[in-house]
Amino acid sequence: MTQPKLEVKHLTKTFSRGRGERIPVLDDVSFSVADLEFVAIVGPSGCGKSTFLRIVNGLIPPDSGTILIDGQTVTGPGHGLGMVFQSFDLFPWRTAIDNVEFGMEMMNVARRECRERAQRWMERVGLTGFEQAYPHELSGGMQQRVGIARALAIEPEVLLMDEPFGALDVQTRDLLQDELLAIWQRERKTVLFVTHSIEEAIYLADRIVLLTPRPARVERVLDVPFGRPRTEDVKSDPTFVELRREIWQSLKQGVRI
Repeated sequence: MTQPKLEVKHLTKTFSRGRGERIPVLDDVSFSVADLEFVAIVGPSGCGKSTFLRIVNGLIPPDSGTILIDGQTVTGPGHGLGMVFQSFDLFPWRTAIDNVEFGMEMMNVARRECRERAQRWMERVGLTGFEQAYPHELSGGMQQRVGIARALAIEPEVLLMDEPFGALDVQTRDLLQDELLAIWQRERKTVLFVTHSIEEAIYLADRIVLLTPRPARVERVLDVPFGRPRTEDVKSDPTFVELRREIWQSLKQGVRI
């Protein structure tokens, strides 16, 4: 049996609030991601999806449970993981190409290689000519392309994406979805993608992990029955529409107005 690329085993997390109150966020979350697989995580708003991804990335310690990459326990940031955030998280005082270089600098990549890889990734995400632009001079979609380039420039084994297109307008989001699929198919990375959009999850992923309301548990793992490559036409396929309805019905049970 092939070893999974990423394994999540019995993950739990509780946060403390004033007066000793404890808020359970994750409860015994377990699943695995195969090498080169694209897995999306969907769940009700506030169920702990972003917290979960930060635990996987080693930014937040779990109360219990284990994260494994290629069988090795994740104990902190690094471990072959790249992260793309919803809020872009670019340094405003650094140019676009300098932002792309940041992760490599933290890994002590040689200066010349750092610049060459950053330039290459600026080209791959369609930002040639904007290397010296500062974040405030870029559109939201362009800023997120810089964020994707920064995450991929460190050559991660696993790419973690936390609602990366959630703050963008519909047209930009649709364009970046297609660009992400093209990059993923070309670079062949394992991707764990958190999203609040059911349609986005179905369009992008091989499998979808459906979480319950907080404290989040894995309710179901669904296979996406569409081959690659995918185009916009798949969104009007009756199977796509039915799968979207099925996932929404599951989520709706946990939605609180």
